[in-house]
Amino acid sequence: MPVARTRSVALLGLSGSIVEVEADLGSQLPAFLVIGLPDAAIGESRERVRAAAANSGCPLPARRLTVNLSPATFPKHGSAFDLAIAIACLAAAEHLDAGSAGSLVHLGELGLDGRLRPTDGVLPAVLAARRAGVQRVMVPAANASEAALVDGIEVVGVASLAEAVAWHGGDVEVTDVDPVPATHELEPPLAHPGDLADVVGNPEAVAALIAAAAGGHHLGLYGPPGAGKTMLASRLPGILPDLGLDQSLEVASLRSLSGLGVGGLSTRPPFEAPHHTASAASIIGGGGGRLIRPGAAARASHGVLFLDEAPEFPASVLDVLRQPLESRSISIHRASAIASFPASFQLVLAANPCPCGQWSPKGEACTCAPSVKRRYLSRISGPLRDRLDLELWVPRLTTTATSEGAAGLVSSAEARGRVERAREVAAERYRGTPWRTNAEVPGPWLRGAGAMHRGRRATVAIDRALERGGLTMRGYDKVLRLAWTLADLDGAEVPDAEHVGQANVLRRAPLWAA
Repeated sequence: MPVARTRSVALLGLSGSIVEVEADLGSQLPAFLVIGLPDAAIGESRERVRAAAANSGCPLPARRLTVNLSPATFPKHGSAFDLAIAIACLAAAEHLDAGSAGSLVHLGELGLDGRLRPTDGVLPAVLAARRAGVQRVMVPAANASEAALVDGIEVVGVASLAEAVAWHGGDVEVTDVDPVPATHELEPPLAHPGDLADVVGNPEAVAALIAAAAGGHHLGLYGPPGAGKTMLASRLPGILPDLGLDQSLEVASLRSLSGLGVGGLSTRPPFEAPHHTASAASIIGGGGGRLIRPGAAARASHGVLFLDEAPEFPASVLDVLRQPLESRSISIHRASAIASFPASFQLVLAANPCPCGQWSPKGEACTCAPSVKRRYLSRISGPLRDRLDLELWVPRLTTTATSEGAAGLVSSAEARGRVERAREVAAERYRGTPWRTNAEVPGPWLRGAGAMHRGRRATVAIDRALERGGLTMRGYDKVLRLAWTLADLDGAEVPDAEHVGQANVLRRAPLWAA
């Protein structure tokens, strides 16, 4: 038949759209054209498809082949269109059943020998296909387990183009070939070693960490080197509640788009800790070319983004987080498209108080001039600090504090139980709204329609601070949200003046007043 059709998926960010792949077999001079706004990788598919078809025993005819990727105005990128282009061309050449080819979505990159290679982004592509009503997809054998994570859709895993042609009723000899394996680790490294009970002699820091987990609050940790800031931050994912099915699928989809591999769904929150030499694109996402990949902030969604040695990050890198912290989403604009990723992460910043690291509120020896200390701390901009819900001073431990603190240790399991109970209370309070944690509630609703403002008796201190300019309106709302979290942890129905006062104290670490 002169024209045959099948389908594939074009991804833009975490969302995908069905693309109809049409192949027309003309009688003009031999040529192979791919139209419909393809990128360079799709343009190169012409040679991969022609060689793969010939080496699979079903060569393309020496005629003019025109492949159209529709809708033509939507940008397409990546080598995952190879299989769909090959199947459409072979269906047009009557090497296989055209009706069968049109009933599936095809994803996969072809090698010159006809084998199918795994591609990135298969999980979000299959999710997009299911949302579009597709019932069956064909993917490379190495991606079959990843695609099978999506319920309600049949996955056909094939190792070669010959196997795919035979599945569609083509008369071709299928030889056993070794599937091209995935080039990355399939099991996601989302497990977080270490227990909260390892933190000895710092009960205030443990309590603040539990409060941050219970309300989903952003946290700043400051203190001298070796005080335990990194240890505290690495224990935060271990006390967060398990992820739901939709959250697990979103986390796995982001890993798939990043090329990290997905061997199964993890119920534990992710933990991202980029080095301070990371670029803005690696944190927020994007990268060169037309392919837009998620960055560390997106991969940390429903988990923790930890920036250790925060003042060592370039200021431009830190400040790209301002907007995602407010909107909980990331929009990356390109000339031809806009890609969106989720950014519902908890930010944890860790920093020394000065370049030498020896300053403390107790007046320990510090070799840094005041101007040097101010310049060092100013690398974390005021607007970014204003988006932190808690700031905590982590002191250097002494032998006495270590021995005394060993008696009241809190394990991660115990802390997670408290966090889950507090989150259940908050979820019940916000039933019928799009929010589930205190940190998500917008300020206008908090003070208005939600009727969660406790009045002047409980908030007199922060009212006065707001009037004097000691608190911004954003900071005022963050104190209220944190006060509700502290009340939830204490089992109180509403926060009182003590909860509000404690939240106000946790709002700023002592070094900022120094």
